[in-house]
Amino acid sequence: MGMAAFAARARRELRATGESARKRAVTSTVEPTPQEARTARPAREGLSNPGIGVRLFLSPRTVQYHLGKVFAKLGVTSRGRPRGALSAGPDDTAAR
Repeated sequence: MGMAAFAARARRELRATGESARKRAVTSTVEPTPQEARTARPAREGLSNPGIGVRLFLSPRTVQYHLGKVFAKLGVTSRGRPRGALSAGPDDTAAR
């Protein structure tokens, strides 16, 4: 399929921008990605998906997607539980 060439090109382009792909590890599947964490913070404050979307310039459907992934990673089964399940991270205080 030519995926090796595609992967090599993607690595070169990332390197040219100064970025690199995140290394995948077992722990990376348990912790929320940076985008998931940004989406989860307003949910912890009690905002609705449309409210989070307005704040982050995302569609409510995109917010739902990210929160669904966060909730699954944290074992959250109801919307009322994220406030306790999503603990404040070290970068939360810097963002305020």
